[in-house]
Amino acid sequence: MRRRVSLVLLAFAVFFTALSPLLRWYAFPRLVKIPPSQYQEMVLEAKPATLLDYGTLQAKQVAKVTIVQTLKGNVEESEKIERSAGRDVVVWDSLSYVEGPDGKMVSQIPERYIFDAHSQAPVHATGEMVDGDAVRREGIEFKWPFLTEKRDYEYFDAQTRTSAPIHYRGTRTFRGLEVYYFEQTIPWTKVPYPKKMPIPGVDATTLEKQTGTTRWYTTKRMFWVDPVTGGPVNGEEIHQEELRGGTLLGGRDKVTAFAGHVKMRPDYVDHTVDLITSNRRMVLLMTSYLPWGFVVLGTGLLALALFLEARSRRPRTPAADRDPEPVPA
Repeated sequence: MRRRVSLVLLAFAVFFTALSPLLRWYAFPRLVKIPPSQYQEMVLEAKPATLLDYGTLQAKQVAKVTIVQTLKGNVEESEKIERSAGRDVVVWDSLSYVEGPDGKMVSQIPERYIFDAHSQAPVHATGEMVDGDAVRREGIEFKWPFLTEKRDYEYFDAQTRTSAPIHYRGTRTFRGLEVYYFEQTIPWTKVPYPKKMPIPGVDATTLEKQTGTTRWYTTKRMFWVDPVTGGPVNGEEIHQEELRGGTLLGGRDKVTAFAGHVKMRPDYVDHTVDLITSNRRMVLLMTSYLPWGFVVLGTGLLALALFLEARSRRPRTPAADRDPEPVPA
């Protein structure tokens, strides 16, 4: 009987030990993914900031500039691309909407970002764009991969339409979470005008051609990233834009269009930290808790099976050596 039990325990030990790497290396990439219907809104502020008044073309100090960034999953487009790509794909329709202290629009830039649902690697398909211009992304944008590594990544910059390294700068603690800190600096670069800008009587799409005035941009981008989910728990930019030369500036060499230290609004930081903390549990369950738990369980069952097998093989006491049974009177 003991031998039968030990064989059953041995079978379970092999099963759980084999299940551990399958869960980590086979199930995890197939089950842990960004949902195609995800919707996210983020509000960032620069307080104070320098902003160009496009009516007078004079830069002035303002109390606040607000940037509302939305990411909306496009399920219909993702299903269409999945049929040809042969893998799970997420399509995010993004909008960065900038408004001044009076609540009026300063600019807005739509994007379509197409990427692999698990690895976050870009998927190149028709419709990939920034502000209506077709682009071919390299690297990541908005989110890091699950199980982020301590290394540099290529990060796509929507203003320049190019990718550049974003550098790992060490491990830090943010709101009780251990996070990886990344930095990227984009040097002064000539960039296109947003197609929607509040310039009276001027078509922004042909502004440079009509006036010769060019738009330039530089930024220092900072992210605090949860290494388990790959989600940024905080983001900041030291952002500057200038208009240079041409007839639009009335003889001036350049004028500041926007300058400020852009930070996530505190209530959105709180919401993001709570969201990522809850998502961490699922990722850790698939990559750490269950795989290691199955290894420990399998090892324990194996030890118990060997113990019972050893007990079953012990020699029994011969009948001649046993004490005689008492005879009833």
